[in-house]
Amino acid sequence: MSIHVGAAAIYLVHLNPMTTAHESIISMLKKKYHVYIFPVRFVKDGQEINTKSLPFSYCLRKEMIESVFGNSVTVLPDYTFYAPYRKYLPPLLSSRAWKLRNQIISQISEKKFVSYTGDKTERLMLKAYRLNPLKADRLEISASSIRAKLYSQVVDGKSDEEWRRKVPEPVTQIIKKNWNIVDKFARMEDSTAKVMGMKFPQEGYT
Repeated sequence: MSIHVGAAAIYLVHLNPMTTAHESIISMLKKKYHVYIFPVRFVKDGQEINTKSLPFSYCLRKEMIESVFGNSVTVLPDYTFYAPYRKYLPPLLSSRAWKLRNQIISQISEKKFVSYTGDKTERLMLKAYRLNPLKADRLEISASSIRAKLYSQVVDGKSDEEWRRKVPEPVTQIIKKNWNIVDKFARMEDSTAKVMGMKFPQEGYT
């Protein structure tokens, strides 16, 4: 476990996959806070649901984080939506959404905490949930652009070195080791729905 520094930073995140932008954000937070990272999960009938927009399992994303930061951060599975996901909406009125928020907070041992997002809309939501969001700008490298390049490499059959420059080297090795996941989703339709600005797998939404 990392050494507590008096205050915690909560990072609710997709990480599909982890990019150098994520690495920079976590490194920045680590300078002042004990960082708790919660990669989002969607679960139906006890099984994690993955889609083209959400291809990597929680276990693999946890491995990505720990391949870069070891045990200097805390990675937890508590940011989990259980089917039917529609019951978490509308966010601030749903008892399930508040239960999820409280489950996340229950894992924080520090009395003082902040949360991080680079998105203005998400910052308003975190503020409404009393998660004390920091003011921050969005970093340029997005996981969606990395996924597009990964899938393009499969479909076009051409080696693409560009995506490798935008993920930490240990994460590159994890992706290459689990290339079957990229190959699986590359030619599939994306069964992810965006509802009220939030991504949900269609399977398990209703």
